[in-house]
Amino acid sequence: MELAPKLLEKGVKVIDLSADFRFRNHETYERWYRKSHSAKYLLAEAVYGLPEIRREQIRNARLVANPGCYPVSALLALAPLLRRKLVHLDSIVIDSKSGVSGAGRSRLEVGYLFTELDEDFRAYGVANHRHTPEMEQEFSELAGESVRLTFTPHLVPMIRGIFTTAYARLTEPLSTEDVHKVYELDYAHEPFVRLLEIGELPRVKAVVGSNFCDVSVVVDERTQRVIALSAIDNLVKGASGNAVQCFNLMFNLDERTGLWCGGIAP
Repeated sequence: MELAPKLLEKGVKVIDLSADFRFRNHETYERWYRKSHSAKYLLAEAVYGLPEIRREQIRNARLVANPGCYPVSALLALAPLLRRKLVHLDSIVIDSKSGVSGAGRSRLEVGYLFTELDEDFRAYGVANHRHTPEMEQEFSELAGESVRLTFTPHLVPMIRGIFTTAYARLTEPLSTEDVHKVYELDYAHEPFVRLLEIGELPRVKAVVGSNFCDVSVVVDERTQRVIALSAIDNLVKGASGNAVQCFNLMFNLDERTGLWCGGIAP
């Protein structure tokens, strides 16, 4: 927020990977990030930079706020259901697991070293993670009404990758096949979202090193809960790769430029 105004004045387009322009309400930002926002007047202009939900706005933007990594995985897991209000909006639970690189280079506490996490598994930021209001803002935008959700992130002993499992109660009786067809409608032409076949589940190794998000959906017909699963590389689709995807859109390049490669495992 210190640099963006100066760059914009010079006619430079900006893609910001920090959280400074992700929120429409500066009070939300200041409450969760505990610092004053010095460029409030730009918040109304900034476009939330997830191409799968804001593609046309990104094309015409001069300021794009790159999403957080956890929100990318959660939004792509549930967006088709939120758009159609097929889930009860007060029933959403997001359970995510991240590799240690998700903490960033600025987090040098011993607990974030791989040697400390190896053979361990821990939750953190329980009920107060900064990505929670970001998810709620974008979920609400998709649903057309206010959404409150529960989000719990975890650290697992791997370097990179995020695996998200999202739960919600369906608003009407549906089968796995029914919900899968809904996802097919939304993701059939998305270059970086791979909707897996029914019965196939995502795995982190299949997306690490790539800009892909693998998504699968299952309905527990006994409880009428939908379980949506997604896997991304937190450093690519969850960060810099998504920013490059936005760059391509902003400069009328093929959206896949520089990003069209597979993950480590087939």
